[in-house]
Amino acid sequence: MRVGISRQAKDSLPIMANNAIPKKLVKTDYPWQINFARPDDKTLLISLSGSWRLRDALPSAAEVERQITAGPPAKRISFDTRNLSAWDTGLLTFLTKVSRQSTQHQITVEEQGLPEGVRRLLQLAKAVPPRTTQKAAKRSPWLTRVGQQAMAIYGAGMEMVSFIGAATLAFASLLRGKARYQKADLALIIQEVGPQALGIVSLISFLVGLILAFVGAVQLRQFGAQIYVADLVGLAMAREMGPMMAAIIVAGRTGAAFAAQLGTMQVNEEIDAFKTLGIPPMEFLVMPRMLALMVMMPLLTLYANLVGILGGAVVGIGMLDLGLLQYYFQTQSAVTLLDFGTGLIKSIFFGALVAIAGCLRGIQCGRSSAAVGVAATSAVVTGIVFIIVTDAVFAVLFNVLGI
Repeated sequence: MRVGISRQAKDSLPIMANNAIPKKLVKTDYPWQINFARPDDKTLLISLSGSWRLRDALPSAAEVERQITAGPPAKRISFDTRNLSAWDTGLLTFLTKVSRQSTQHQITVEEQGLPEGVRRLLQLAKAVPPRTTQKAAKRSPWLTRVGQQAMAIYGAGMEMVSFIGAATLAFASLLRGKARYQKADLALIIQEVGPQALGIVSLISFLVGLILAFVGAVQLRQFGAQIYVADLVGLAMAREMGPMMAAIIVAGRTGAAFAAQLGTMQVNEEIDAFKTLGIPPMEFLVMPRMLALMVMMPLLTLYANLVGILGGAVVGIGMLDLGLLQYYFQTQSAVTLLDFGTGLIKSIFFGALVAIAGCLRGIQCGRSSAAVGVAATSAVVTGIVFIIVTDAVFAVLFNVLGI
């Protein structure tokens, strides 16, 4: 049995009874021809002849599917293209659709009868996996997602612990005098994280002192105890707000800068170059930054405490009619060196954690410019979380010790 479709219409043909083609669908202005034959009950032979190009208004592959399902189900499809005169991507698109239909019906497609160039292009098209959208992707069960998230958190935690351990070993090398780093770089980093941060630290600390004084004045004025505003501002700034606000400012300013610097070096493969030359990145890049912040954070905290107390004094003297000496002596009697010391101790840990967060995210950065921005953002978030958690730990510890 042999069925021929000569220059058919561009639209899909309807299912034809007895393999007859309606005369109204036969065209004479198309330069291609397609014929179907059944050499045996399990094989469908498709003969292609003429010109099969996009501009030739090629037929739909729906007729091939109808021939597959008509009569005895075919098990394989073969092609005869000896009379094919010209082809382009239009033929490839047609054959790709035929192959997809065959896969759905579990039919084998034999490509031996196709031109060699067509076979190579079809193999190349099959080698590239189809693009799937996130909506089409099958969603994993919730238990699987929980397990994946748990494994990701565990991996991130272990990576962080490993980084802290490597930083500790780098400091041990520094104490032994064997650390390899540039002292000029350390001095430059100290200048960047210390003196250049005084402006923003002054502004934020002064405003925090003002806010604390305003909040205390509203309540204490009801009892005629305005003088205790000095106690409130002094203790809050020395023990909590001074070190915490200075650390948060440094996390947003310096931690992000560290992540961006190391992330850019990661993109440019400079860190890989250090490893190739035998220079440990932990000693050359991370350790100076940690040391600079651990040295400068207590000084920034002390400065923030004094500026915050000054902001409280502005409210106490200007709005609560307190004398300057009165406010000074009240603050001196309320705030002790131990209060300042607790804040300074916390600031050292805050500085180390901000440096660890910035350097860790920078070294974990990917190899693109977008990854550098993500690393800087992640460094700020991680640094602030470290600061809050550490401050809570110190609050519990000092309470237990009675400090």
